[in-house]
Amino acid sequence: MSTFQAPKGTYDLIPPDSAKFLAVREAISAPLKSSGYGYIETPGFEDVELFARGVGESTDIVTKEMYAFETKGGDRLALRPEGTASVLRAALEANLHRLGNLPVKLWYSGSYYRYERPQKGRYRHFSQVGAEAIGAEDPALDAELIILADQAYRSLGLSRFRILLNSLGDKECRPVYRDALQDFLRGLDLDEDTRRRIEINPLRVLDDKRPEVQKQLVGAPMLRDYLCDACKAYHEEVRVLLTAAGVAFEDDEKLVRGLDYYTRTTFEFVHDGLGSQSAVGGGGRYDGLSEMIGGPALPSVGWALGVDRTVLALEAEGIELELPATTSVFAVPLGEEARRVLFALVTELRRAGVATDFSYGGKGLKGAMKSANRSGARYTLVAGERDLAEGVVQLKDMESGEQSPVALTAVLDELRARLA
Repeated sequence: MSTFQAPKGTYDLIPPDSAKFLAVREAISAPLKSSGYGYIETPGFEDVELFARGVGESTDIVTKEMYAFETKGGDRLALRPEGTASVLRAALEANLHRLGNLPVKLWYSGSYYRYERPQKGRYRHFSQVGAEAIGAEDPALDAELIILADQAYRSLGLSRFRILLNSLGDKECRPVYRDALQDFLRGLDLDEDTRRRIEINPLRVLDDKRPEVQKQLVGAPMLRDYLCDACKAYHEEVRVLLTAAGVAFEDDEKLVRGLDYYTRTTFEFVHDGLGSQSAVGGGGRYDGLSEMIGGPALPSVGWALGVDRTVLALEAEGIELELPATTSVFAVPLGEEARRVLFALVTELRRAGVATDFSYGGKGLKGAMKSANRSGARYTLVAGERDLAEGVVQLKDMESGEQSPVALTAVLDELRARLA
């Protein structure tokens, strides 16, 4: 065994489990690809100020959970704790918003890093697929993204998830609500950390999961009572569009997200089979983020869905994904001449698009057939000296056990016909 292990709170993705993660990523990204979203990839680390300004200096993510470091050249960098700020920075830097086709619709996939207390469903390194629609203020965009996430989850067979929906208001109406909420919270019996949060970002106190805090929040002023007419109309239009699309949601007036940049529409996907880490994804509108990081006014909306959490949700519902076998054909040579001939045949099959593997290491027939079994291949090609002298290989159906000789020159056509 190696003396090294994966860092605490991280995990390695290893076959066959890794195939499940790839299938989840593919299922989440598929509806985006067919809805005008282009793929974007950003660095795994950014200037620490990008997250301090964008995510919010008062958030737990920035104050407690960010992996920040200084380079040899004196730059202050951080491993990315989330995707939106990086994607918006890249879009601004490339002037995508000036190409005249707004909104700029982008999707991405990658690893993110937060120094959290590790537990099932919460890791220090986690995988997400995200989507952002940059540069347009339109309730149809908010609805589109929620519908696409719903479509992705349903395509995986998930049914026990719920969509929670709320509006956080905008720069016109939220300050009035903020003042009212601060007045209420200052009268509660709260610890020093939470009191500090009241002054910096009081909405985050509503998100506190501790029972002793939640008990005191009964009777707190509700944001919905402070929304301006424009925000009310916007939110109602999102609700109408979702309902017309047949997407069920629950209004959750206490829903706030753990990042400072959200405005108006905010939503979360939760799964009741995951215990305390019930959120599998979420997002919302962030109309002021571009200006926060030095760009022009670009109203935007987006989400990120957790690949790890989605895999746990599949397990909670007992859903086994139908994953294609990585190998369709396995070649077993018996002797040196057969090794050369079958290796050439394997190369030909691969070039023709047939997933084929080979018995390496000079194993005997028994050991090679064990490898063939483990590979999951439907067919095995076996050839010895006598077979080659007759110009054939033995084709074995691993399900039925039936075996028959096939001319070397006809193997590709025969396998294509059978695998079709």
